[in-house]
Amino acid sequence: MNRLLPVLISCILTFSFGRREMKKIQINGSAQGTTYHITYYAKDCVIVKSQIDSLLNAIDQSLSLYNPNSLINQFNQSNEGLTVDNHFVAVTKAAQSIFQKTNGLFDITIGPLTKAWGFGPVKPDSLPNEKAIQSLLPCVDSRLLYWEGKKLKKKDPCVQLDANGIAQGYSVDQLGLLLEQNGISDYLVELGGEIRVKGKKWPEQTKMSVGIETPGEDFAPTVMKKIVWLDKGALTTSGNYRRYRESGGKHLSHLINPRTGYPFENELISVTVYAPDAITADAYDNALMGMGLRQALDFVEKQPGLGAYFIYRQKNGNIADSTSRIFRSLLQP
Repeated sequence: MNRLLPVLISCILTFSFGRREMKKIQINGSAQGTTYHITYYAKDCVIVKSQIDSLLNAIDQSLSLYNPNSLINQFNQSNEGLTVDNHFVAVTKAAQSIFQKTNGLFDITIGPLTKAWGFGPVKPDSLPNEKAIQSLLPCVDSRLLYWEGKKLKKKDPCVQLDANGIAQGYSVDQLGLLLEQNGISDYLVELGGEIRVKGKKWPEQTKMSVGIETPGEDFAPTVMKKIVWLDKGALTTSGNYRRYRESGGKHLSHLINPRTGYPFENELISVTVYAPDAITADAYDNALMGMGLRQALDFVEKQPGLGAYFIYRQKNGNIADSTSRIFRSLLQP
């Protein structure tokens, strides 16, 4: 009951002052191991925190590796697969599509490798050796998945899914859909740094503005001077400076190459992706991190509606940035 109090107070204030103007309503909370911040503009308070938490909990029941009873954990423990819910269907089919478009650089069956490298719920005592990695690679391939109606099946019992590279973007889209289904056409949804925007700020009637973080020389995050301006679409960021393990004095990225079984290693530090929806941006930001700057820029420029902002380390050690054509257009209000 107490968790709803701040939101209920804002609703009372909205109703209490004469003219029913568009009001700025904010809902904040915690979910999926991170925080969320939702801002929308409406004459009435039509969405409250309990509705947000209920939706995010339903998604966790389907796709969270940290929920022992989730559908994804049930699937991973099964020999042949199981019947799944609509959340699971939407995320897995989107992941299969991105797998094909990125030639396998994004792969939802990465589960055995992320687990071995210690980026899952359970941390192993040691990092995997070459023999262990080679034994896991045959289990990592989205072509080992197939559908029989709403039953997702696997061709090998060792196949295990990890939706962390796409599920948060999907969650952001679902929050946006919830708002739109309740008549809200001006909002900004942020969950764990993943953002979806629609409409404008009131009363200014200006585009929403989003700042982009960039790591400093010691990989401590600082605020980038560039600001992105949006009235529709989504922004997500993937980087190797927040989640990593150290071994032999090296930072080992949580982004694992499904082809080799090892963390990606190239000049890229982070990639921020713009796309029409957050699930697309979220999946692509991981794959682009694995391509390296030149290939990633070329790939993005060929994808309709996709834009990207790259932060990378030059050969002399300096940090630099580069933008695609579509992303560059977002830097002007």
